[in-house]
Amino acid sequence: MKNKAFLLPALSIFLMVTPFSGCNPTVGSEKEKIAALYENLPFDMPLVEEPTIPDLRVSITDFGGVGDGTLLNTEAFRKAIEHLSSKGGGHLVVPAGVWKSGPITLRSGVDLHLEKNAILIFSPDENLYPIIPTNFEGLDVNRCLSPINATAQKNISITGEGIIDGNGDAWREVKKRKVSPDQWKEVLGRGGVLSEKGDTWFPNEGYGAARATAGSLNFPDPSLDEQYIKTFLRPVMVSLRQCENVLLEGCTFQNSPCWNIHPLYCRNMIVRNINVRNPYYSANGDGIDIDACENVLLYDSTFDVGDDAICIKSGKDADGRRHGVACRNLIISGCTVYHGHGGFVIGSEMSGGVNNIKVSDCSFIGTDVGLRFKSTRGRGGLVQDIWCERIYMKDIVTDAVIFNLYYAGVAATEMSGANGKEDLLPVDETTPEFRNFHFKDLVCDGAREAIYINGLPELPLRNLTFTDCTFTASKDGVTVLRAEEVKFDEVTVNNNPL
Repeated sequence: MKNKAFLLPALSIFLMVTPFSGCNPTVGSEKEKIAALYENLPFDMPLVEEPTIPDLRVSITDFGGVGDGTLLNTEAFRKAIEHLSSKGGGHLVVPAGVWKSGPITLRSGVDLHLEKNAILIFSPDENLYPIIPTNFEGLDVNRCLSPINATAQKNISITGEGIIDGNGDAWREVKKRKVSPDQWKEVLGRGGVLSEKGDTWFPNEGYGAARATAGSLNFPDPSLDEQYIKTFLRPVMVSLRQCENVLLEGCTFQNSPCWNIHPLYCRNMIVRNINVRNPYYSANGDGIDIDACENVLLYDSTFDVGDDAICIKSGKDADGRRHGVACRNLIISGCTVYHGHGGFVIGSEMSGGVNNIKVSDCSFIGTDVGLRFKSTRGRGGLVQDIWCERIYMKDIVTDAVIFNLYYAGVAATEMSGANGKEDLLPVDETTPEFRNFHFKDLVCDGAREAIYINGLPELPLRNLTFTDCTFTASKDGVTVLRAEEVKFDEVTVNNNPL
């Protein structure tokens, strides 16, 4: 790790003598597994293949990188990726060590490969993350540059067995009610400021000022100085925008400043065997938000996070309708969620539309909701043709399955329980529409309620089928409001058939 010389001859020797099992092409069992995911798929979807990465392999140490947890390696990562890009791409290997860095921008043809015991930790120094135009929560806004980012790149990947840590505790607010007394004491020890009520900790005054104008949302008064409120404009940890042929495999992604992984407008993406972690109290601590993407495989991965775990989005309100990019053709299988506001979620940003998704063979343990579908008036967009099969749930805090078209930006555990207003509004481009959802072989052992359905009176939910499902819940029966063509076949709640 002490070799800081930039020696290209050494790279040539490294290439010749070091074996490497890279990420292309898909071989053996993974090919078979992907083929199995396509069996009996109820919609047409192109076969998604891995990105093509050249065989060239370099180490971050050859570009001055030092994994001592102290040296800032931003420049070493930039030089290494620049070198690989000039050669048409290749694998950037990060060996065991603690590698501190500022933002890393991936380029076409480059695989960021973290070997076992490699810990890539991003510096909390805000000066390293400029404010840029981006898209967050479905709106075109300015936020800080993401620690790992790529825009309009092709054939990129993040692979290996290492850990990627976003140092999120330096960026996020913390609500007192979400942590233990000892944790709250530790949070206060960081400095920062408290809200007027003393129930929320902010990293600094600027963050508190932004929160005061934003309410429960993440969009502050635009007249505020962006540099003053910079911490509030915290980035998602991994931002992949308009990229094509993407692979995320093997690594642990954790402790993100905001959302953990956010692919936006991407095509042909494989996410497998990853581990996504955030503290349960982390504000906006989503696992993966697949946003207006097409042709995506997500399988054999685990999530333990502070907000929605696996979430599907496609833009919000006028901005989302203007972009008009649907999220479509997704296969999600073999995933486990240990904590999160929802195990599998669609919305509430779905203004560009969502269609053709199959979710199967997943387990949700202790999540606030199991299968969560949410939107509200003003969104617009059509969500249709969703299949959820063989989903196994235990100790769900609220509802095993919930549709809520009166979503108000709060977790299901914070909902008032109101069933929505009965007033009828005109149906127009701002009216969200949900239809053609099919649930089969759902098993839930423990929930507040098995199924809660709350649609809009002007455009009810339509064609929801439940087949061969078994629930145990505190409440008998199910709630169905403003929905049409809801069918139950061999469905029981507390051993009672519906």
